[in-house]
Amino acid sequence: MTDIPVWRHFAITPPPKDSAERVSVVIVGAGPVGLTLALDLAHKGHRVVVLNRLDCIPAGSKAICFSKRTLDIWQRLGVAAPMLAKGVTWNVGKVFWRTSPEPVFQFDLLPVKGQQMPAFINLQQYHVEEMLLSEIARRPNIEVRWGHCVDKVQPSSESVHVQVECNGGRYDIECAWLVACDGHRSTVRRELGLDFEGRIFEENFLIADIKMHEERPAERWFWFDPPFNPGKSALLHKQPDDVWRLDFQLGWNIDRHAELAEDKVRSRVRRMIGEDAAFELEWSSIYTFQCRRLERFVHDRVIFAGDSAHLVSPFGARGANGGIQDVDNLCWKLALVLKGAAPSGLLASYDVERGQAASENLRHSTRSTEFITPKTTVSRAFRNAVLSLAREHRFARAYVNSGRLSVPAVLRDSPLFDETAKDDAGLEPGAPAVDAPIARNGRRDWFLHTLRGEFTLITFGDAPGIAAGPLELPVPLDVVHVHRGTRADLADDAVLDVDGKLATALGASDGHCLLFRPDQHLAARWTHYSPDRVRMAVRRSIGH
Repeated sequence: MTDIPVWRHFAITPPPKDSAERVSVVIVGAGPVGLTLALDLAHKGHRVVVLNRLDCIPAGSKAICFSKRTLDIWQRLGVAAPMLAKGVTWNVGKVFWRTSPEPVFQFDLLPVKGQQMPAFINLQQYHVEEMLLSEIARRPNIEVRWGHCVDKVQPSSESVHVQVECNGGRYDIECAWLVACDGHRSTVRRELGLDFEGRIFEENFLIADIKMHEERPAERWFWFDPPFNPGKSALLHKQPDDVWRLDFQLGWNIDRHAELAEDKVRSRVRRMIGEDAAFELEWSSIYTFQCRRLERFVHDRVIFAGDSAHLVSPFGARGANGGIQDVDNLCWKLALVLKGAAPSGLLASYDVERGQAASENLRHSTRSTEFITPKTTVSRAFRNAVLSLAREHRFARAYVNSGRLSVPAVLRDSPLFDETAKDDAGLEPGAPAVDAPIARNGRRDWFLHTLRGEFTLITFGDAPGIAAGPLELPVPLDVVHVHRGTRADLADDAVLDVDGKLATALGASDGHCLLFRPDQHLAARWTHYSPDRVRMAVRRSIGH
């Protein structure tokens, strides 16, 4: 069905026998974003059909850099362990300039230690997809249809009608909601006549994935104006299985076909790693910097996530990580709407919250692109001055921008958060939960394990009389009491903040109550418990 390099083939799924098929959710696209959404919805009890145009996992590694927040999400879904075991863990990045063998600047992306997850892992996208599919295979309420290409999309006020082409034939499927996770060339976006807004930068980069056995540290190395790519920039990352990701800035007016010729790619690689280095060329591609997004991500019953909704330049690892956070935000809201526990208007908050996050990612990506590829005499002079000062002067290091690495968004502009439902310190409403070690059942554990995909009320210290039942909420609420020190008089499943790190991380003390949403973002916090406040905050969080 395709002539692209293939990591793994699948048999083309036969069309369904039901000519009037109707399902709750159709996801278009079986990349990391679509598969994560399918798995999360299945966890919440919903049947999902995933349509994928290709009948394979492509071999190109594409996205390779996955952040702590993404790993936290996958941990909740039960798929982080194999990814951590396979991936290359790294926290340190180094920036080089011109001929100096010593970095002018280096940074640590996990300044707060004692976390379960590293700042980043490097793992080829095909491994990620295979691991997600392995878990999905154990879920009978997820059906992935390989070789099924969306041909037409016709939304109405009550449903979405989808026409699908499969193995030369066509069939129809009706769904309550359609989520487009089908990438930057989205068929769904085209069918709805939508286009991106934003900038395409006049710059191209070559990706070359090579296989070589090299004892280099697992760090992110970025060069400005190196001797092997003069006047331009380059990047090196380590991946599993002795695979290395190399990026070379090419410029704008290039012959793409000529630049992808194997001899020319090999020549570039040798100039970077050494003329005598032994390596195999695994994959190469050319990409153009883009910072663009849809104006809106929710169009009635059609919802966009990941690259189908927004595009950023690769430096900063904001593409796939942003997409995973999109569906983490979307899933619990869509699940509540499907169950009738929340109004469909709740999904408008996905547009607001992830629209804010996308705009933030685009701003950071644009600034990175302008620093990496300056186009004016003034901007180039500024960049070179920053790099020349960075090694000796701390103030200049804040301006070095080789790609601001992905961090989770703090959702400050959301209508779901009550600005009065907070105190003056600690984690603010809209921020994702931070992790910290705890003790439970006599063993060391992690705080994020207590946030299991439902609304969760965390209380600090003795708080008698707090229970979810009497609150009469429209959604389930877990209540977790956190106690200081090592209390022998508590139940085995009590949560103990043995060394106070959790209280410090959350900015909490005895009496504090913190309400977390199913996506582990803080909904509200108070200095003391009030059932009315909790009830109002939960109802506001689900769109009432």
